[in-house]
Amino acid sequence: MDTADILQFVDKVLSAKIGKHLNDLQRKIIEGILKRQKYSDIADTYGCTAGHAKDVGYELLHMLSDAFDEPVDKGNLESVLERQLNLNINFGDRTTNFGNSNTINYINGCSELPTPTPDKSQPATPDFQDGTNQVKIEMVGKLRQLGLKDEQIAEVLGLAWEVVKQID
Repeated sequence: MDTADILQFVDKVLSAKIGKHLNDLQRKIIEGILKRQKYSDIADTYGCTAGHAKDVGYELLHMLSDAFDEPVDKGNLESVLERQLNLNINFGDRTTNFGNSNTINYINGCSELPTPTPDKSQPATPDFQDGTNQVKIEMVGKLRQLGLKDEQIAEVLGLAWEVVKQID
């Protein structure tokens, strides 16, 4: 994914979560951080002081932390964006709208949508100590924040609706 796509994604998330769009300096800061530039280099590119770029960068990283519901700093921005982008693209061939303008796309290599078939060899209630299920549990809360109903979350994550319903 190129920088323009990343900036568009971040702008949509910020707009949906906190009602603000990225300004030009914030865009340059994200680009600069992803290129591992110092704030002084970013400031030179934008035409402002290093102190101003650093202040705006600090505020931006704080907004991203609120929007993504996880700590974001200059050192982990790339991995946070990678995780958040994967959350938004790994779910299929159909597009589901959440609240404002956030979407989750479903990538499907099949010609038809999958039809879930219960696996009788598996226990009815999954063992939530498993790392995969722990990730799914954590995703339930994020997907609820995006406005999905429990039925939609169950379908996206491949969990039984009753299981999703029990997760706080």
